[in-house]
Amino acid sequence: MYRPGSTIKSKLRSPEMDAGRHSRARLGFILMSTDLAAEADFFDMAPAGVGVHITRLKTEDFTTNETLARHVDHMAEAAARLQPDTKPEIVSYHCTSGSIVNGEKRVFEEIRKGAPWAQPMCIATAVVDALQALDAKKIVVGTPYLDEINTVEAAFLNERGFDVLDIQGLNLTTGVDFGRVTPAYWKEFAQEIDRPDAEAIFLSCSGIRALEVVEEIEKLTGKPVITSNQAQFWSCLRRAGVEDKIEGFGQLFNLPFNSNGSRKSR
Repeated sequence: MYRPGSTIKSKLRSPEMDAGRHSRARLGFILMSTDLAAEADFFDMAPAGVGVHITRLKTEDFTTNETLARHVDHMAEAAARLQPDTKPEIVSYHCTSGSIVNGEKRVFEEIRKGAPWAQPMCIATAVVDALQALDAKKIVVGTPYLDEINTVEAAFLNERGFDVLDIQGLNLTTGVDFGRVTPAYWKEFAQEIDRPDAEAIFLSCSGIRALEVVEEIEKLTGKPVITSNQAQFWSCLRRAGVEDKIEGFGQLFNLPFNSNGSRKSR
């Protein structure tokens, strides 16, 4: 029994240790400070043994091309905060429009400055990965964005080889409002913008609650649906060598991913 003034002396022990709770992969994500959806989506999708590490990037709650372009100013600092001791295999900037406006190359350069041990990623890259895996060239796109952002996004997708049959935005300006749009509305909006010749529907933005209704939309339309959070998590998992088929989040999670930068499945 401890008595005041006495000194504690523990017995020498050899504790049993293993590779830790997240022995399969550790994924790091740089989220916007205004994002209300992505964090919950990631934890919903994460399979056993995969760690999700999150930091927040200070952002203005007014989304335009101008404000998105300022995200890179603190990108390296945000990347450096993502568990430098455990060193996530992937560190990804989690903003669809921001990764398009700033450009993948610039984003990757900034992430490498802060997390040189990690493979840099961003949503724009993941969306291209996902659409290519689905072999979908003709697409329709729904966003919460202003049309100035929709115009840049349409040009990016077209440059990457996709035919954007239509892109429609809700013309909202704040990340908080993005996250307040109901999943039921995204289901309705996806059906509204769908076209018979579209091979896939892409609901763009990390801060929207569309993941919850992906499978419902796929059943209603008979075609694959991509959301930013789903594409990001799928691509990061596959790049980290995790090939699990995960139920409940759309056709994409039944597909493998092949890349020169990916590792063999563990």
